[in-house]
Amino acid sequence: MSTNATTPAPATEFAKRAALVTGAASGIGLATARRLGTGGARVVVADYNAEGAEKAAADLRAAGVEAAAVELDVTRPESVEAAVGFTVDTYGSLDLAVNNAGIGGPSAPTGEYDVEAYQRVVRTNLDGVFYSMRYELPAIEAAGKGGAIVNVASILGSVGFAGSPAYVAAKHGVVGLTKAAAAEYAARGIRINAVGPGFIDTPLLKTMDEAAYNGLVALHPAGRLGQAEEVAELIAFLLSDRASFVAGSYHLVDGAYTAV
Repeated sequence: MSTNATTPAPATEFAKRAALVTGAASGIGLATARRLGTGGARVVVADYNAEGAEKAAADLRAAGVEAAAVELDVTRPESVEAAVGFTVDTYGSLDLAVNNAGIGGPSAPTGEYDVEAYQRVVRTNLDGVFYSMRYELPAIEAAGKGGAIVNVASILGSVGFAGSPAYVAAKHGVVGLTKAAAAEYAARGIRINAVGPGFIDTPLLKTMDEAAYNGLVALHPAGRLGQAEEVAELIAFLLSDRASFVAGSYHLVDGAYTAV
């Protein structure tokens, strides 16, 4: 049985909606941009890697998706504001947003963790989500159609992981920030939720030695790692009208990693 089979997206599910996806040049972000575009959304691929964003958008257009690219550094509020403005200027509104951009950071015990590395991880993974919502929310509200935001946290937004204090702290913060914003904006017709992906099978993980890779797989009762498309499918559901009463919640997609 395929490990990444998903239900085909209705071609009109996100019709006439403009979506901004950060960190969308690869991985979960790209899979999400593709999933939303397949569902009819007009997608802005935003990424720190400008060349990667342009290539991703071109590939999406070749597949029939209406897509544009913009360079984005989520650690700079003015860059986020510009990306949101680009989306509105390009497609006339902002209706959906996926705040996915993030970095891992080095591994070290808390008492030995490099201060600059800690600040860099938190700036990107937590402050970047705040800056994104800070400019996305007014734009979505101004469109007057309601909308939805999904923040990509991690399984490490609910559990700890030795050697990753900055990442764990930032992802816990993303969950809290999501809940606070959801409580503020639910009555305004804007739903905000978070997802917590487990370890996702990426080319980077394939560079691990076989024993380390198999050890990582063994941590998941499902017996495998996740696929980016599986996370994208959950994100698409949360952004869709099918999730019209889902707000302020945090959804794990982790093959039961956090269940044991």
